[in-house]
Amino acid sequence: METVVVGISGGVDSAVAAYLLKKEGYNVIGLFMRNWDAALNNDIEGNPTFKENICPQEQDYNDAVKLCEILGIELHRVDFIKEYWDDVFTYFLEELKKGRTPNPDLMCNKYIKFDLFIKEAKKLGANYVATGHYARRVGNKLLRAIDNNKDQSYFLAQVPSENFKNVLFPIGNITKPEVRKIADDLNLNVAHKKDSTGICFIGERNYQKFIHNYLKPNPGDIIDVKTNEVIGKHNGLMNYTIGQRRNVGISGNLQRHYVCGKNVEKNILYVAFGDDSQYLMSDECIISNINFISSIHPTFALAKFRYRGEDHSVELEYLDNDKIKVKYKGMAKAVTPGQACVLYLGEECIGSGIIDEVRKNGEKLWYLC
Repeated sequence: METVVVGISGGVDSAVAAYLLKKEGYNVIGLFMRNWDAALNNDIEGNPTFKENICPQEQDYNDAVKLCEILGIELHRVDFIKEYWDDVFTYFLEELKKGRTPNPDLMCNKYIKFDLFIKEAKKLGANYVATGHYARRVGNKLLRAIDNNKDQSYFLAQVPSENFKNVLFPIGNITKPEVRKIADDLNLNVAHKKDSTGICFIGERNYQKFIHNYLKPNPGDIIDVKTNEVIGKHNGLMNYTIGQRRNVGISGNLQRHYVCGKNVEKNILYVAFGDDSQYLMSDECIISNINFISSIHPTFALAKFRYRGEDHSVELEYLDNDKIKVKYKGMAKAVTPGQACVLYLGEECIGSGIIDEVRKNGEKLWYLC
């Protein structure tokens, strides 16, 4: 009997993944990853920044323990707190300092879930490793999940192709409602557990309060990008992202407005007014940190610039500095430095890069410097 080690998160997706593998006849072992120290959730005075009586991650572990008891599988636990801090959280903070909008989930998958986790699973005798991600593997190809609303191939696009060897995605061929029904029919303790949302280590806590524990607020001017007039004060560029419309900090102004750019060197937040989103539009970008999952390096592809964003037809130009110029067919909205540009050929996710520079009509957008 072949052994598969499943990443048990304490949620319904990994629970059903484990059940389906056991049903197929595998020897299933659960492995829970602890990537964050609850003490790091405290505020500056040392008070917990979550309202629950127990740390959410510890609650997830307790749910995982009970789940594995129900399924009749053993559960192990491993701590990757230091590695997560070094490879994921530090990256997140450094990107924020640059005025960019990082996606730590991509780095967590690259360095933790599909690297350290796999190495730990092998110690437990794993022939295969499995997770509750909504994605599919067919041969050497990484494909989108059947459920387009839950597809997570975007978050897997920075993982080196060799790290997908012997990886299984048991729920990639079914929909989220089907996952819920399976869990409900089995009376699993996590059948109706709410899905986690937002950045994993922040969870339901206030984003700005959390970030201010690690990055000192640096107030500066908010400037109308059209008139170049100072119209307010921001409380630190790391608190804003391109396209943001709420909580921008322009008091007394009822006009619709949105964040359209940042200048880190001058500590300026640029804002545009009205429903016209011209300042969010671009027609090409430069990406770095290129990771190809496929052996195919095409000149035409589909690109997704944000999770749940639409697909854009693009032309790829391979530059000498190991970067790629991504030229869109038409315009794209709110393409943001620090986010991932994930590339597809139809249903196949072929790789990704991190957006470094955004351009329009051949020129770098000056308000995104």
